[in-house]
Amino acid sequence: MKWREVAVTVSSEGEEAVADLFYGLGCPGVSIEDPELLLKYMESGEWDYHVFEEVKLTGTSVVKGYFPEDEELLDKLEKLDLGIRDFLERYPHWLIQSKGLSLKEEDWETAWKAYFKPIHIGKHFLIKPTWEQAELRPGDIVLELDPGMAFGTGTHPTTTLCLRTLEDIIKPGQTVFDLGTGSGILAIAAAKLGAKVEAVDLDSVAIKVAQENVTLNKVDDQVRVLRGDLGTVLQGQADVVIANIIADVILILLADLKRILHKDGEFLASGIIDNRADEVKTAMKEAGFEIIERVEDSGWILFRARWA
Repeated sequence: MKWREVAVTVSSEGEEAVADLFYGLGCPGVSIEDPELLLKYMESGEWDYHVFEEVKLTGTSVVKGYFPEDEELLDKLEKLDLGIRDFLERYPHWLIQSKGLSLKEEDWETAWKAYFKPIHIGKHFLIKPTWEQAELRPGDIVLELDPGMAFGTGTHPTTTLCLRTLEDIIKPGQTVFDLGTGSGILAIAAAKLGAKVEAVDLDSVAIKVAQENVTLNKVDDQVRVLRGDLGTVLQGQADVVIANIIADVILILLADLKRILHKDGEFLASGIIDNRADEVKTAMKEAGFEIIERVEDSGWILFRARWA
């Protein structure tokens, strides 16, 4: 099968909105190239300078969506164009440019791998692509990952915020629900900290990749991967519910949490761009939550909350 890659260059504050536009059109794969994030890892020493070309901070991100070249392609591209035009009308200060090209499936699946290197997150997590070697430190918890076509390598601030928080709060024997699991990285991390995990996603590609990564990390006995509407396929209540998605979906999920989050449980809401943080915070309080921690990285917010 051939795929149409559509790359949209947008001001950094608009990357979440553009990614959400792709997902709304049923895009099975979305990637975000953020020069600020790349430079951050290079300067930290986690990634070597010589591996990459010179990185320049432009204030923009490149959001890439991938569509199968089938009979629905033209309709989806027209809707994408309308969505981008709407953004330009509502946010004229955003720089938005788009271009498209055709790719063979194998080109899509391998092109991004040059930018995914082993990296330490928090005190103990080491995220290691399956095709890379890494030197282990004492106490390292290895999360071996092949994200395939699913979102979630663990290097984006929305995910690193979750990993650091999970490391602080997860206790062996707890039950964790991971809503919108993507590549399964957060579910695997919680399992390696001793939790039992239900990992849920709507996307069939994500479910396949998440299950493969669960097996790769030898946590099949602790993680169950489920396909379905977030929250509705789950039974019982969790000690911790993770939603590393986007602000709009988190707002929709709040109504389900009374059913799936234990009265003494904690809710981690991540994937929230800073200009949506107040809106999400207000909605969480109206849903009965008390915000006990707000953590920020590179303009992205994680709220840690309990029932008030």
